[in-house]
Amino acid sequence: MQIKNVFYEGQVIWAQIDANRHLRHSAYADFCAQARSNMLDKIGLSLGRIAEAGIGPVLFREELVYLREIHLNDAVAVTVELTRYNAANSRFSFRHEIYRSDGTKCAVVTVDGAWLDLRKRKLTVLPADWQAIVEQLPRSEDYQEVST
Repeated sequence: MQIKNVFYEGQVIWAQIDANRHLRHSAYADFCAQARSNMLDKIGLSLGRIAEAGIGPVLFREELVYLREIHLNDAVAVTVELTRYNAANSRFSFRHEIYRSDGTKCAVVTVDGAWLDLRKRKLTVLPADWQAIVEQLPRSEDYQEVST
């Protein structure tokens, strides 16, 4: 099975395990945040570059659907795809899928967010000259361009 748009791969370590001996809930979010950071870096929008522009990402919603358990020492791969984007106000939604090395899909994580002007502490849009870079974001099959 070929998994597309993988932006994080790693081993589950002891610190990520909960009392039930499987991956703790917050570790899923950590994997996804790292995958998003890696994805942005790959297309030329490192978090450092974004911060230099006085902008930062902010999440409004994060939904995690558990499908299968992940255990200590399992290797995981995390995909990221843009599912919705509004260029007028730079709001976005990303879907992440977390797989074990045997190809089993274990979780689906969806986040909704936007870009924050770090000085004004208000939502902002990305610079217009970054639009070509944003076009490089991997899109899901059900991707929606939003214009309102």
